Amino acid sequence: MSVISGLLDALSLAFGMFWEILWALVLGFALSATVQAVVSKAEMTRLLPDDSPRSLGIATGLGAASSSCSYAAVALARSIFRKGADFTAAMVFEFASTNLVIELGIIMAILLGWEFTLGEFVGGPIMIVLLALLFRAFLSRGLLDAARRQADRGLQGSMEGHAEMDMSVTEGPFFKRLASPAGFTAISHYFVMDWAAIWRDIAGGLLIAGALGAWVPAYFWQAFFLEGNPALAAIWGPLVGPLVAVLSFVCSIGNVPLAAILWNGGISFGGVMAFIFADLIVLPVLNIYRKYYGGRMSLFLLATFYVAIAAAGLIVELLFRLLGLVPEERHVRVVEASIQLNYTTVLNVVFLALAAVLVWRFLKTGGPEMLREM
Repeated sequence: MSVISGLLDALSLAFGMFWEILWALVLGFALSATVQAVVSKAEMTRLLPDDSPRSLGIATGLGAASSSCSYAAVALARSIFRKGADFTAAMVFEFASTNLVIELGIIMAILLGWEFTLGEFVGGPIMIVLLALLFRAFLSRGLLDAARRQADRGLQGSMEGHAEMDMSVTEGPFFKRLASPAGFTAISHYFVMDWAAIWRDIAGGLLIAGALGAWVPAYFWQAFFLEGNPALAAIWGPLVGPLVAVLSFVCSIGNVPLAAILWNGGISFGGVMAFIFADLIVLPVLNIYRKYYGGRMSLFLLATFYVAIAAAGLIVELLFRLLGLVPEERHVRVVEASIQLNYTTVLNVVFLALAAVLVWRFLKTGGPEMLREM
């Protein structure tokens, strides 16, 4: 295969994946923008005063209703921590806002199957509980105080403007707020801002997945993921999945196309879940933790996050195997994705029209100026 031919195959595969998930991306970001338009970020600090089950439950719910951008989630978690929120609750919010959002579940259902979406919403809470237990057991007061002093220095990481943005409409009945001009404007701004925050991850994930799908032979993945030994592979997958994520640099929704390639290659079901959950320990994010909280805390977060992620992946693997929910078919259809006159194309046209309306509102209501400030 020539270099040009291989490159075209990789780009074709990446575009095919993008076409398959385009409508779901627009839908997911529109729903996320709608929720953010009526949920005030100013209330988060007040609602997360400690690491009690109630506070952690609220943090999980707020995160699931928030943006799926890893960098924005990390920046917002520091912001609410600096304003007085509990550190554990802030980290739980961060996890939920990238791993329990609806757009992630929709994309996983399209590219991987509904079983993986179910795995997300089962494994995510398990991972959060494990993380809270690890923090309670090992997070010392001295380390936390040092992290707070570092956080108060206000060093820049990424997406601080996006994290601080709060256009939520909080007065009046729910549907009246959504239907108001201010609500429409807020939805359009959150929609475009979220796209601006995450498009690099989506593009990077698609390109990396296209390259791996087109260039890396199946036998390499099968050997690497120990596909010939199912019992050992079930343990190896959740352990190695987060490590692959750390080195891939891809986070947020952008790691789902790559997860599809890894699943086709032979990684275990729990390994896929651990890989997707590990978007908050990729190398660029670890560097941001170092700036935000200091070197010691960044290493603490890496260790505790990895343990919680790997353990959650292993638990999901065992639970879903026990219930017979692990898919037998590994040749997910994304590998053969192409543009055809079918329901995907119709949905893409419909939701692109919705996106056009929201972008038009964004442009007409001072959005570009806000985007430049962000």
